[in-house]
Amino acid sequence: MTTYAKVIVNGSPITKSNFKLHNSNGRAILPNNSGKYHDRYALYEQEIALVARSQNPNVILNESLIALLKVYYKSEKRHPDTINITKSIFDGIEKSGLIVNDAQITRIIVQEYYDKENPRFELELFGESEYDLGFCINKKETITTPKIYSPIKKDLKKSIESKTPLPNIKTTCSICNTLIKGNDYIKADKGKTLICKKCFNKLF
Repeated sequence: MTTYAKVIVNGSPITKSNFKLHNSNGRAILPNNSGKYHDRYALYEQEIALVARSQNPNVILNESLIALLKVYYKSEKRHPDTINITKSIFDGIEKSGLIVNDAQITRIIVQEYYDKENPRFELELFGESEYDLGFCINKKETITTPKIYSPIKKDLKKSIESKTPLPNIKTTCSICNTLIKGNDYIKADKGKTLICKKCFNKLF
């Protein structure tokens, strides 16, 4: 019985949250055949499923699993939240039939890296009947420069919620990354995602 599998999918990893729309009742929907930009996630999920199956023919892991996920983003500054990546990836892995259900993942380590030339994710799955997980955190002998994450400013949040632009704050479209001017945008994903009206109109 096989207790190990590895999957490598090339391309910038994406998350489901960036491609959700909401219907008139406020319910989240995920388009898959509109022929528009929001179909991208569904296609990515299918790609994961096909690649996972082609790289692991005739393999089905049906026991509890340890997962080691390495995500390589193209840009260090602009990329999805790594914490949301796992669900997106395992949706495709489950669809491939490599695993029975993503509930099998009982322990997981996710590591974030950057590779401008070859963005991708690498996933290794280990059956707990044969493998165990051990890790340690060591204090560095030489302190390195910290990567600082600033919380969203209250005035920016207020600006997004009220759709009142602030002169010193720049917002960009989540699709085309161009600077948004004035009120020329639509909010999505409960205000977390901003889409310029030009890109929004292309979706329909």
